[in-house]
Amino acid sequence: MPGPVKTEAIVLRSMRYGEADRILHLYTPGRGRIGGIGKGVRRARSRFGGRLEPFFRINIELHEGRGELLTVTGAQTVDGHARLRADRRALDAAARACDAVGRLFETSEPHPAVFNLLCRQLALLDEQAEGEGRRRPSAAWPGALAFRLKLLLAAGLAPQLGACANCGEREHLVGFSGAAGGVVCGACEAGSFPLGADAHEFMTQALARSLAEAPAAPDRALAQVERAIAVTLEHHAHMRLMPATGRSG
Repeated sequence: MPGPVKTEAIVLRSMRYGEADRILHLYTPGRGRIGGIGKGVRRARSRFGGRLEPFFRINIELHEGRGELLTVTGAQTVDGHARLRADRRALDAAARACDAVGRLFETSEPHPAVFNLLCRQLALLDEQAEGEGRRRPSAAWPGALAFRLKLLLAAGLAPQLGACANCGEREHLVGFSGAAGGVVCGACEAGSFPLGADAHEFMTQALARSLAEAPAAPDRALAQVERAIAVTLEHHAHMRLMPATGRSG
């Protein structure tokens, strides 16, 4: 029923609209992805406009009317991720994480685990951006790929990794097939691409560990993992995401 809505949310995206408004893409634990409009929030006297920027974690109050967009009536900051905002690479990683969530989970179906996963990823990026002397740039790509693998799991698209996705063979797993939905053995590798043992191990460990414990792997293996994620999404969700990281610089 139309009326007031109170929920925690992550601001996935914020866009200027008209002279003083903002259109918001929000991800919530109980209502999935929702759209909102903050009327007049770009004016200097707005009480909460500064809390509606991308990547803010907020407690938000909205009014649900008959239109598609809910109207923002209040917002309180839970975490503004201030350190993240001062670091170009962390900011870019946050944008890619939010884009992936917004596209993979674009409906109002609730996925509390996805909300919590995104909150944890943004918190980790904020921690890693605390100071240039304390950052771990080498962890950025593994962390981003671990996050995407966990999103695949939440979406019901996790690849088969324990045995050949075609025949069930548990040894000689040498390739990855998006069409089959996972690793394949030498007898079933037609149409697959090579997947090394280190890439296979990374995927298995990344799904088993917390985000903070994303395993390390050589760049060659990480490239294979990123390709495996991409072909899985292309075959089973019919979508392409932007690369997991902007690795230049």
